[in-house]
Amino acid sequence: MKNKVLFTYNYGTDKMEEIKKLGYDIKIINEKDAKYSNDLEDIEILVCYNPFETLDICKMKKLKWIQLSSAGIDQLPIDYIINSSISISNNKGGYSIPMGEWIVLKALELLKHSSKFYENQKNKVWKIDTTVLELFNKTIGFIGTGSIAREAAKRFSGFGVKILGLNTNGRPVDNFHKCFSNKNIDKMLGLCDVVVITIPYTNETHHLINEDKFNKMKNGVYLINVARGSIIDENALVKNISKGKIGGAALDVVEKEPLDINSSLWNFDNVIMTPHNSWISEMRNARRFNLIYENLKRYKSNESLINLVDLNKGY
Repeated sequence: MKNKVLFTYNYGTDKMEEIKKLGYDIKIINEKDAKYSNDLEDIEILVCYNPFETLDICKMKKLKWIQLSSAGIDQLPIDYIINSSISISNNKGGYSIPMGEWIVLKALELLKHSSKFYENQKNKVWKIDTTVLELFNKTIGFIGTGSIAREAAKRFSGFGVKILGLNTNGRPVDNFHKCFSNKNIDKMLGLCDVVVITIPYTNETHHLINEDKFNKMKNGVYLINVARGSIIDENALVKNISKGKIGGAALDVVEKEPLDINSSLWNFDNVIMTPHNSWISEMRNARRFNLIYENLKRYKSNESLINLVDLNKGY
């Protein structure tokens, strides 16, 4: 008997045929139009990003497993799923290479004042800036040492920097010179010239970076966030950029996306923003499909799935 799987994204005829050959009966719907109907009652597996605003999975009584195409899980109806027998797996690691590259790029852009030069070029202004900095010999601190941080640390290693990391117990991680436990976050923050946020968003990490944590950082520190906007208290961020405590920030995420047109963040010359774009690359669909295919193959063989999520931890 074929397992029934619902996709909310079409990976193309050839790729879908590969999955059918594993022994699956596939149904494809557009994620934006996803709504429950009687022909979904036998769906056992859901492969998706975020259809949950319109698709009521509570009605999908035979649903056993959700494979997310994202690394984050905050789009899930957690309260329902945590009390069900539904397994969740995500795409952790699937976007780590482009995001690692983005982090290094933005660190260099911040220290080299690239946005100022781009603006001068646009306005046909030829002006030397003698205040640009070297990345060499700086201390880069990662809040979170998961796959994104590890890919970035690997790429930073050639710049002659010191790389610090924060994780649950301070365990050592390749390409990090030293790691601190979560309880020692204040100690690590005080050592960093650049702070990079890569930790998952959970109830515990909501506004983790707040006024108190900004006070623990060096004056003129640079801040980079590729995780989730709500890990930073945005009001405290604006305040500390305004008074010069934060030397500059690169934000791929903000608390409410898209960013409100009236947000003060638009007005800072030393803030670089991208629209949650750091994960994008020409390889994203290939890597995403490879994980989905491997996990569907494992599901058929009753093997452990890759990237199973612990909902109690939030990652």
